[in-house]
Amino acid sequence: MTNVFKLAAVVLAASTSLATLQPAQALEKSEQNQFAIAIHGGAGTITRANLNAEQEAAYKAKLTEALDAGHAILADGGSSMDAVIAAVQIMEASPLFNSGRGAVYTFDGEHELDASIMDGSNLEAGAVAGVKTIKSPIALARSVMENSVHVMLSGEGAEQFAQEQGLEQVDNDYFDTEHRYQQLEQARERLGIADKQAYLDLDDKFKYGTVGAVAVDKNGNLSAATSTGGMTAKRYGRIGDSPVIGAGTWADNESCAVSATGHGEYFIRFHVAADICSRVKYLDQSIEKAGDTVIHDVLLPAGGTGGVIIVDGAGNVHMPFNTEGMYRASRVGYGDTEVAIYKD
Repeated sequence: MTNVFKLAAVVLAASTSLATLQPAQALEKSEQNQFAIAIHGGAGTITRANLNAEQEAAYKAKLTEALDAGHAILADGGSSMDAVIAAVQIMEASPLFNSGRGAVYTFDGEHELDASIMDGSNLEAGAVAGVKTIKSPIALARSVMENSVHVMLSGEGAEQFAQEQGLEQVDNDYFDTEHRYQQLEQARERLGIADKQAYLDLDDKFKYGTVGAVAVDKNGNLSAATSTGGMTAKRYGRIGDSPVIGAGTWADNESCAVSATGHGEYFIRFHVAADICSRVKYLDQSIEKAGDTVIHDVLLPAGGTGGVIIVDGAGNVHMPFNTEGMYRASRVGYGDTEVAIYKD
C-alpha cells in the first residue's frame, strides 16, 4: 500500500505542476513542434550579384507573407492541405515567381502552367499540366484530387473541368510580365533555329522556377503542393516534374512531405520527391540524411540541379539544394520565421 500511495503522490504533484501553467503557456508548450510549414520560390543561379537590396527585400517580404498565411491556418488548428494551398496561391499571384502571374513564356510567347498536390493522410493526389487560362493552377489540382476520379488532367480538358468546377479563369496574357518576356527574347536568341529547339540546351538560368509548400498540421497530417510556369522557351507541350506525383511532389504520413524545384527532367528520371520519402520510410533515415543524399549524392553527379523542401510528422524541416541559391522560408510551431535566399 505504501508504494501505491507514493505513486499517487507523484501523479498528483505532476498534475499540480501542469495546472500552474497558464492555458496559453500550456498550449504553446504542448504544441511547440507539432506543426510546421516550409515554402520555396524556386532554386537556381541566385547570387547576391544578381539581386539588389530592393529586389532581395521584395522576395523576402513575399516569402514571409506566403509563409504567414499557411502558418496562421496551422496555428488555428486548420489542415495542412489548406495551409499549403494558401501559401502557394500567394506566390502564384506574385510576379516575382515562375508560377501563375509571373510564369515564364513558352517559345511561342504563351504561358503553360503545371501544378500538383498530395494528401499524406490517404495518398490521394491531383495534378494539372499545360493549362493556359487557370488563375490558380494549384486550386485546380486540388479540385482534380477531391472532385474527380483522376489524378492528372491536361490542356483543354483540364480547363473544361475547371470551368465546370467554377474556378476562376483568365486570359493568357494575365500571366504576362516584362522581365519574363526579356528572358524569352534572350532564350530565343540563344536557341536560334526554331525547329532545332528540342535538340539544344539552354543555360541553367532558363530552367528554374517553381513555387511549393509542405506542412504538417496539429493532427499530424502531411501535405505537399507545387506550382510552376515551367521552363523558359519550352515547346512541344513540354512537361516538367512539378505536376508529376513522386517527382516534384510527394506526401505520406508515414514518412514526409516534399516539394521540389529545379531541372525537371532530372527530377522525373530520379523520382526525387518519392525517393526521399522512401528512404525515410524504409531505411529509417532522417529527412536530413535522405534529402542530402538524394540532392547531393544522387542527383548532382547525374547532372541534376535544384532543391527540395521537406517536413516530417514530428515537425522537422530540411531544405537542401545544390544550386547557388533557393528562395525559401520555414516556421516550426510557434518558433521564429526563417527566410533565406543564398547558400550561406
